[in-house]
Amino acid sequence: MAVSFSSSLRGPGALVVLLAGAALSGCASMSETVAPAFADPGAYELYDCKQLETERRQLATRTAELQKLMDKAETGAGGAVVSELAYRNDYVAVRGRAQLADDAWRRNRCRETPPNTAPVTSAPQRPDIKPAPKSGRAVR
Repeated sequence: MAVSFSSSLRGPGALVVLLAGAALSGCASMSETVAPAFADPGAYELYDCKQLETERRQLATRTAELQKLMDKAETGAGGAVVSELAYRNDYVAVRGRAQLADDAWRRNRCRETPPNTAPVTSAPQRPDIKPAPKSGRAVR
């Protein structure tokens, strides 16, 4: 009886796996065009070039992390499904943010800081506090 039960599920089970695979492969190709929809279009409007440079670097690092996690998940059994469910939404959102940051970078005509350039920072200045003027009267 168990043999006939498992053989009767083999057909519908295979169909479900094929449909899930087709749906997930559609998500992968769609992510590049949908990515900006998952990010706030005005997020980088007030950023200057220095802020954009830092943000772009962080987004590139996060994108690489997520890509490694997705690649690692895909090596296991059912990995494509795990990869899609666990990491795809974050990956698409980060890619969307990166695309918007790149757009702001180009719009502001920013340039990369050379790697050997030390950041220009000034030490905080101590405020110049002067004593209050002395008056001839005593305060009671």
